[in-house]
Amino acid sequence: MDPRTGLTHFDEEGQAIMVDVSGKQETSRTAIATGRIKVNQAVYDAIEQGTAKKGDVLGVARVAGIMAAKSTSSVIPLCHPLPIAKCSVDFTMLPEECAVEAQATVKVTGQTGVEMEALHAVSVALLTIYDMCKAIDKRMEIQYIHLDKKTGGKSGEFVR
Repeated sequence: MDPRTGLTHFDEEGQAIMVDVSGKQETSRTAIATGRIKVNQAVYDAIEQGTAKKGDVLGVARVAGIMAAKSTSSVIPLCHPLPIAKCSVDFTMLPEECAVEAQATVKVTGQTGVEMEALHAVSVALLTIYDMCKAIDKRMEIQYIHLDKKTGGKSGEFVR
């Protein structure tokens, strides 16, 4: 940890490091992240009715999100590879806002948390919706990606 900043991903000289978790006790850890994509009515209808040309938008986005959670350490340089015990990605259609909300829940028993895995899952799920619907409209907006809750570990529970 860099004593000047308190940041754990830097050493005393300010160099980036992977945090040493070898001395930490394994605990049950969970993270829940949420985000949404704002779309136009044509995109919303195509998703809801399953008529997008590329197929089942939410089904593909769910699988993409789960795959993203499992591969977070290969994309975020200082993340530890984790043996994820559970990952789910669920969607809520928001007709009043013409948006789709994605929520990822990731669980592990390990020495470090799964916040990044949950955030990565939501991000990739939403990007997948964008990719599958961009032929209809390219003005979609990915919004409000955030951590809702995390449990376990030294820092305990966090609820947004």
